[in-house]
Amino acid sequence: MTSRQTAAEGSTQPPALTIDALGKKCPIPIIMLAEQINQVPRNGIVSVLADDPAAFTDIPAWCRLKSHHHVASHELPGGGWAIHVRRNY
Repeated sequence: MTSRQTAAEGSTQPPALTIDALGKKCPIPIIMLAEQINQVPRNGIVSVLADDPAAFTDIPAWCRLKSHHHVASHELPGGGWAIHVRRNY
């Protein structure tokens, strides 16, 4: 299993919320994230489970656009990724 770390800090912080977007095509995983990210406290981690290859690049791009922090993306054993996002505000 490989992972793409973008920040060492927070990579061990457990997600406060997991969004299961497996089987959903973009932009649905991003819409789900946008609708639910405010459910976690500021600096909390949201883990988005997604298997659409577009989500792997689109969620980090959404983080940059919305000023949240893409913490890391980890490959899931069954395919897809757990994409971790830190809520900044």
